[in-house]
Amino acid sequence: MYLQHFQLSRMPFGLTPDTTFFVPLEQHQDVLAVLKTALCAGEGFIKVCGEVGSGKTLLCRKLLQQTEPDWQLAYIPDPCLTPLELRWALALELGLKHSANIEPPQLLQLLQRQLLLLAAQGKKAIVLIDEAQALPDETLEALRLLTNLETETRKLLQVVLFAQPELNKKLASYRFRQLRQRITFSANLALMSKSQISAYISLRVQQAGCSRALFS
Repeated sequence: MYLQHFQLSRMPFGLTPDTTFFVPLEQHQDVLAVLKTALCAGEGFIKVCGEVGSGKTLLCRKLLQQTEPDWQLAYIPDPCLTPLELRWALALELGLKHSANIEPPQLLQLLQRQLLLLAAQGKKAIVLIDEAQALPDETLEALRLLTNLETETRKLLQVVLFAQPELNKKLASYRFRQLRQRITFSANLALMSKSQISAYISLRVQQAGCSRALFS
C-alpha cells in the first residue's frame, strides 16, 4: 500500500542495514578513511563507537564490500561467544579446514598456523566484530591474547571493534588496561545534524524510486 501510494520501488527506511541505501555523510566517510588507514598500517586493535542507530553496522558492511586484495576478512556478527567458540568462529571465517573433534590446544595451534600461512601469502587477517560491547570479559581477553601472535615485522591478526559506548566503560576498568593500550586507532560516530537528517531522508527516498519531495 505504501509503495504504491508514494510511488516507491522499495521501502526506504527498513531496520536492516542495507548498503544500497548508504548515504555518504561526513562522519561516516571520515570513519571509513580512518579504518582503511589503520588497517593498512597493520595495527592490532581498532575501535569504532557510536550510539544505537548511528550507522556502525552499515559501516561494517561497507568495509566488507571495500576489501583490499591483500585482506582476509573474518566477520563476527554475534559476539556472545565463549573464548573457545570465538576461536572456532575465527577458524571457519579464515578458511581453516579441520575436524570438529580436535582439542582446544590443537585448535589454537592450527589457528596460529593458518595465520602464519596467510601472512606468508601476503594476506592481512582482519576480524570485524559487530556489537562488540556484548563480548564477554573472558572472550575479550582471549581476543587480546590472539593478537599477541606476530612475525618479526607485524601482527598476524588485526581486530576492528564496532560497539556502543558501553564498550568504552568496560575498557576503562583496570582489568582491560593491557587491551586499552593496544587500541591504536579509535573513532566515534557522531549523530546526524538537522541538515544531515534532511539530506539523508531525501536521498533515501530518491534511492527508493521516488522522484518528488515527500517531506517539507
